[in-house]
Amino acid sequence: VLMNNQQFVKDALRALNHLDVRISMDDFGTGYSSLSYLRNYPFDMLKVDRSFVNDLVEDQADKELINAAISMAHSLNLKVVAEGVENQEQYKLLKDLNCDYAQGYLFGRPMAPDIFARHLESTLED
Repeated sequence: VLMNNQQFVKDALRALNHLDVRISMDDFGTGYSSLSYLRNYPFDMLKVDRSFVNDLVEDQADKELINAAISMAHSLNLKVVAEGVENQEQYKLLKDLNCDYAQGYLFGRPMAPDIFARHLESTLED
């Protein structure tokens, strides 16, 4: 949809933004996630693809790419989410790189809606 660069898409995203709906660019660094989209659309958040997080600890190039993405996003006033965080080493490095948020199996596995609701209720009770 974004590739077509049609005005109604920009208008719809801006209208959502005015309703305080936050918009994220998913899978940044892969596929169709172009830098020009960051300039043309009102994103609030950038989600760094898990393929960069997988080898973050062992691969200096992935670390530098994530660092560059975080720096660029922050300079554009965007928050950053790292996808696919599976261990404490990855999480610590991301924190050191000033990544705003992380998601992945380190924090929880996917779960059915009813189980999630019970989990959320028990968390709120604590």
